[in-house]
Amino acid sequence: MRTQLDTLVAGALQQGSAVPAFTCYDFTTALAVVGAAEESGRGAILLVAPKTAATPNGLRLIAALRGLADAASVPIAVQLDHATDPQVIADAVSAGADSVLVDGSSLPYEDNIALVRNLRAALAAQGRADVVIEAELGGLAGDEDRAFGTAAADSAGSTVADAPAGLTDSAQVEDFVARTGAQLLAVAVGNVHGKYKGEPRLRWDVLQDIAVRTRIPLVLHGASGIPAEELVKAAAMNVGKVNFNTELRTGVLAVLEEQTTAHRADGENLQALLGLWNVSARTFAATALATLSR
Repeated sequence: MRTQLDTLVAGALQQGSAVPAFTCYDFTTALAVVGAAEESGRGAILLVAPKTAATPNGLRLIAALRGLADAASVPIAVQLDHATDPQVIADAVSAGADSVLVDGSSLPYEDNIALVRNLRAALAAQGRADVVIEAELGGLAGDEDRAFGTAAADSAGSTVADAPAGLTDSAQVEDFVARTGAQLLAVAVGNVHGKYKGEPRLRWDVLQDIAVRTRIPLVLHGASGIPAEELVKAAAMNVGKVNFNTELRTGVLAVLEEQTTAHRADGENLQALLGLWNVSARTFAATALATLSR
């Protein structure tokens, strides 16, 4: 059943859980995520990247995800992720997204606030004041669509994501939330988009300080690679939504790399290959759901 993002997240937090959000570049992955959610009896969030939403097929995908959410037996929300372009946002909302991450995190503080306020006003003018707004305060390194972003090679030659770009200033949180009217707040506490160099070092002290300064649910982006024993702490610090992308994609790509040759030999057996794709994504989603509901 399609559910408003803020309602879904608030309900999970009341039960001491967080809701996982999965970036879906395709319908096969979305089917796997919803299947895992239904099997677990818990809600999930389907994310669409702005580069996807900026294309005609991306808008068709959003419409399909909305239909998938409507038909699901558990609460499912559809969100446009990391958006700044007013036209992309308007088109995505018209296609079926009922929540948006308005991402002004790379802008100066006042400009970030202005971006969120202006886009909220634009949605209201379109008769869509009901769209749930997530905002982001503090900068995350890396790139949401590419696992490594502006990466560099380490001493072993491996490509790694940048260090965190900037922690959220907890002293700004109350003012930012009050002036933007954001219903969820994404924070930077040592998390990054893409793969971590070494072990992730999250600043739980910063997160705790943020949590006591606002009542709205917090969001942790860049969760791929963060150990489960760390993620289970999130809901206790008012983190109600946790985003996954990199591990989901790398798992699917690994399956395709390993299995494509055999399935070509088996009469171009695309159906069976898609089945393995589904299993990979579904297994990852199931693990994330179980971790965040501990």
